[in-house]
Amino acid sequence: MIAMSELHAPILDWYDAHARELPWRSPDASAWSVMVSEFMLQQTPVARVLPVHGEWLRRWPTPAALAAEPTGEAVRGWGRLGYPRRALRLHAAATAIVAHHGGEVPSDYDDLIALPGIGDYTAAAIASFAFGRRHVVLDTNVRRVFARTLAGVELPGTSLTRAERDLATAVLPDDEATAATWAVAVMELGALVCTATSPRCAACPVADRCRWHLAGHPAYDGPPRKVQTWAGTDRQCRGRLLAVLREQHGPVHRSALDATWADADQRGRCLAGLVGDGLVVQVSDDTWSLP
Repeated sequence: MIAMSELHAPILDWYDAHARELPWRSPDASAWSVMVSEFMLQQTPVARVLPVHGEWLRRWPTPAALAAEPTGEAVRGWGRLGYPRRALRLHAAATAIVAHHGGEVPSDYDDLIALPGIGDYTAAAIASFAFGRRHVVLDTNVRRVFARTLAGVELPGTSLTRAERDLATAVLPDDEATAATWAVAVMELGALVCTATSPRCAACPVADRCRWHLAGHPAYDGPPRKVQTWAGTDRQCRGRLLAVLREQHGPVHRSALDATWADADQRGRCLAGLVGDGLVVQVSDDTWSLP
């Protein structure tokens, strides 16, 4: 069994040498910058987030600046990042920060998780990355590193378990500042080296301690994992409709929306879904706009 502390120095040293320079990791990055990045990085690669994050912070450098805008502007500013309900949740969180925290992103986990659109992972990540607090931060990358290194399996289960959380808690450094760096270091290791496919074990600082590597990389044998599709899906249709609405600063006629997608039933269903999600408002019988 690996002594938990054996992992700390090699992973922290690796991170010190290999960490990417990202704007939300800059020493002068605001807590708001970190918070925006966490919303944007959910299910979205860093390369796609970088330009949108930069433009977002230029336009809305504080929660108050975003909260002062209509929700439709948040959806417009979200661009093509996907999963645009995240923009609505970020706007709602900014509004709550202005109303209850004087416009400053709170540092306490309990205050953060009480904000709209923020769950356990995001609250822990903001508290850790923005304020240097000691929290277990478990995203997909971290879960995969721990599954391989500590549990000896290729991939974690489809949903987080109490056993996983206990294991992650056991390996968390005691010192608060070190724990905060550890959280981002393990995440970076999963993103750059211990990847879901084609992991670069030769570059891993703890390959000689990794139970999965030492066992010869046994294949995943858990429940089937969901494979994401895009072409022809409702997600693609919704994205096409939103793209047209983002380009216009006013109502868009049905004819312009009809031109985006050939299947009328699917198009109508997706448009109704966008209205139901609060991403779109129907202005008249034949026109729609961002809220």
